Amino acid sequence: MGEASRFRSRRPARRTGMTDSPGPPASPLFPPGQRKRPANLARSVTAELVERIVRGVHPPGSVLPPEPVLVEDFGVSRTVIREAVKLLQEKGLVRVRQGSGTVVTSPTTWDMLDDLVLGAAITEADGVVVLDDLVVTRRVLEADMANVAARVAGPETLEQLGALVDEMDELVGDQEAYGRHDRSFHDTIMLASGNRIARAVVRSLESQVASTARYVGRPERALCVASNKGHRRIYERIAAHDPQGAAEAMFTHITEAWLVRRGGPGDPARLQR
Repeated sequence: MGEASRFRSRRPARRTGMTDSPGPPASPLFPPGQRKRPANLARSVTAELVERIVRGVHPPGSVLPPEPVLVEDFGVSRTVIREAVKLLQEKGLVRVRQGSGTVVTSPTTWDMLDDLVLGAAITEADGVVVLDDLVVTRRVLEADMANVAARVAGPETLEQLGALVDEMDELVGDQEAYGRHDRSFHDTIMLASGNRIARAVVRSLESQVASTARYVGRPERALCVASNKGHRRIYERIAAHDPQGAAEAMFTHITEAWLVRRGGPGDPARLQR
């Protein structure tokens, strides 16, 4: 989470009307010698506040600490804090009420496509449920795009998909190269569908979790072999110009690939259809 990792373990100082002893003043989370440009500072402060909100340190309905307290906690200016609060508003995590302060909103209003919000949610104990929802969203969109691709794909697209599947058969022992070809295979289908919005959503979601061990799992040769069988079924249905078959093959492939990697607690009931 960028600069926020420097102070993730810190806890906001307790402030009451009385203290047991004066003690030394709390050091700022951003020491003066480590100050960065305001825009970078605001992003770092926002990242930490997003994590606190998602973790429940500031639960829905609660009020964030007042501006002077946040200024002291983070060791930044009021301008930086105000910019961070503005960013939190844009992400749907808070709303500012005149006379009531900055109130944390319900998770139903959070922008789950935002990288900071999604990243923080995935690291929580129920993060696997968030990933289940991501996979459900991805498979719905990609199944539809596979359906369209099977109707409109021309010889050049079919040749490219066939070549990728054949190459992946040879790359099952090289997980990094296999992964690049895997992404190219899916992207070729999305491009063929012509649905730029659906493709943008899928690519955005994938880019935010592509380096997350919880999502990627432990790539192994056997898993790559099984995965490419799914790719070949998708390719064959598209090449046969079978829209329904292509959609079902994509839906099944994405679901099964995730269930193999998923692990984690809980029954994946959200994946059932």
